[in-house]
Amino acid sequence: MLRPRWIGVLVLCLAVAGAFAALGQWQLARAIESGQVVPTETESVRPLADVLEPGVGIREADAGQRVSVSGMWVPEDYLVVGDRVNDGTLGYWVTGHLATDRPDQAGLAVALGWTKDRETADRVAEALNADAPTGAVELEGRLNPPEGPEEPAADAAPTDLDNMSVAALLNRWNDADGLRVFSAFVVDDVAVDGLEPISSPAPSQEIQLNWLNIFYAAEWVVFACFAVFLWFRLAKDAWEREIEELEDAEEEAAALRP
Repeated sequence: MLRPRWIGVLVLCLAVAGAFAALGQWQLARAIESGQVVPTETESVRPLADVLEPGVGIREADAGQRVSVSGMWVPEDYLVVGDRVNDGTLGYWVTGHLATDRPDQAGLAVALGWTKDRETADRVAEALNADAPTGAVELEGRLNPPEGPEEPAADAAPTDLDNMSVAALLNRWNDADGLRVFSAFVVDDVAVDGLEPISSPAPSQEIQLNWLNIFYAAEWVVFACFAVFLWFRLAKDAWEREIEELEDAEEEAAALRP
């Protein structure tokens, strides 16, 4: 196996294995590069009108975008939504209906604050419905996609809301026939009196790997190992043949001796 011929073949196999390993490394780098999520500027406040139109579904890239919006609060449309987690604690939101300053006064659902106590949430919502703030307001918050409607629990009251479904809120708003609404809702940065601010962190930017490229990288590694194994197998077979031929020659020579 240490003969010049087999050393030369070994050098060639190692060169081929090195090329295969380099290709595997390139495929692995491609898997990481192609799987990176391009970061979005969600923390730069943009006017809601530049991000979303009424009646149009929110794009995935715009979910979590901080926006600003102006309008007026609609009296008697403050509702409590349950099953809201704030920093790991289950509680309730109080939501409002903002008539935006668009010509059509398109409706926007806004989450106004959180509390862990249902009685507190009901009390704040009742107070707002009895004495709703008047005049134009401007708020900033995070835009979120709507939650799908869910079947209520068996012991839940028919009027209970346990998810931020814009369609469900619209059905509870007053004088909403023919009203254009935004398909998403906004979490207000500032909580109303009696409630805590809602925790609304920036959306996470996860990196997902391209598994097809990883599979190709593993294939190249297997090819590299096979190149070295092939040299070992061929050299060992040649060595075993030489040993057998030498033994046969010795046996023949022994048989010819007197």
